[in-house]
Amino acid sequence: MSALQSDQTASRPDGRLLKALKGECLSPPPIWLMRQAGRYLPEYRELRAKAGGFLDLCYAPQMAAEVTLQPIRRYGFDAAILFADILLIPQALGQKLWFETGEGPRLDPLEGGAAIAALDIGNVEAHLAPVFETVDRLRTALPGETDLIGFAGSPWTVATYMIAGRGTPDQAPARLFAYRDPVAFQALMDVLVEATAIYLAAQVKAGADVLQLFDTWAGVLPEAEFARWSIAPTKALVARLRALGVRVPIIGFPKGAGALLPRYVAETGVDAVGLDPSTPLSWAVPHVADKTVCQGNLDPLLLVAGGDGMVRAVDAILEAFDGRPFVFNLGHGIVPQTPPEHVGQLVKRVRGE
Repeated sequence: MSALQSDQTASRPDGRLLKALKGECLSPPPIWLMRQAGRYLPEYRELRAKAGGFLDLCYAPQMAAEVTLQPIRRYGFDAAILFADILLIPQALGQKLWFETGEGPRLDPLEGGAAIAALDIGNVEAHLAPVFETVDRLRTALPGETDLIGFAGSPWTVATYMIAGRGTPDQAPARLFAYRDPVAFQALMDVLVEATAIYLAAQVKAGADVLQLFDTWAGVLPEAEFARWSIAPTKALVARLRALGVRVPIIGFPKGAGALLPRYVAETGVDAVGLDPSTPLSWAVPHVADKTVCQGNLDPLLLVAGGDGMVRAVDAILEAFDGRPFVFNLGHGIVPQTPPEHVGQLVKRVRGE
C-alpha cells in the first residue's frame, strides 16, 4: 500500500471501478461518465451562478465537492470524478488563465524558450491546495462503495493550450512550435511531467482511488510525433508517479489515437485505456481489450438523441466487452444539451434495470 494513499482510502474496500481496473470481470460493468458533473444538470447551473466565475468554482472546495456529488446523488454512478480543470496546472506554474463567457479558457501564450524557462514548479502544490481539500471532502462525503477519480491533462494536451493560449481546431500552434524548436518544447514537457506528478500524487494523498490522464489532442499527432509528445511524456509521468509511491490504477485517454492505441498501452505503463467513439469495437477487442482494461466508448451525441439508437449502441458495447474487465463510459464528455433523463435511461440500460 502506498504511503501516499490516505487512511480513508487504505481502509476502504475496493469499489466496482477499482475491481474492474484490477482485472475483475463484472456484470454489469461499472459505469461513470466523463463530464458527468456539468452544465446539463440544472443543479450545476444553479450552483455555478452562485459561484461567479468557473475558476471561482474550481477553487472553492465546498462548492467543487458539491458539484462532484450532484451526479452521484442523481444516478448512483460507480465513481465520482473530481470537479476541476486541466488548465489549473499552467496557472499554478505562473501562466495567466481566465475564462471568456461562451468561449472557454484563455491563457497568455508561451512564445519561446524564455517563457518556458520562467515557469515555476515550486508553487504548484501550494497554489492547488484548494483542489486537494476538495478531494479530502469528497472522500469523506462519498458513499463507501463509490470510487473517487482524480485527474489531470496529459503533458501534450496541456502544452497545446499553453502555446496557443486557447483551443484551436487542430492545435497547429503547438505542433509548429514542436517542429521548429523541439528542444524548448521538450523543456516544456519536462516541466509539465514534474508539475503534473506533484499534482496527482497530492490528489492520491488526499483520497483519490484512481487517476485519469486526459490526452484530448493526441489524435492530431503523426506517428513519430505521437511517440515523442504523447507516449514518451505519459510514460515519464507514470514512472514519476510510481517513483513517488503512487500505486492507484491510472487510466490513459489518448483521444483519436486509433491504430496507435496498442503502442500507447504497451509503452506508457497505464493500467487501462479510454476508447473514443471512432474506435471500432471489432478492432478494439483483439488489439486493445485483450491486452488491458478498456473504458468507453459511447458517442456523447447518442446520449443527446436517446431512444432506440442509443439503446442499440449501448448493447453493442456491452456485448463486445462481455467476459472482459471493462468500464462503461462515453467516448468523450457529456455535452451541455444532454437531457438528464437520457443519462438515467443509459444507467438503467447498462445495469439491466
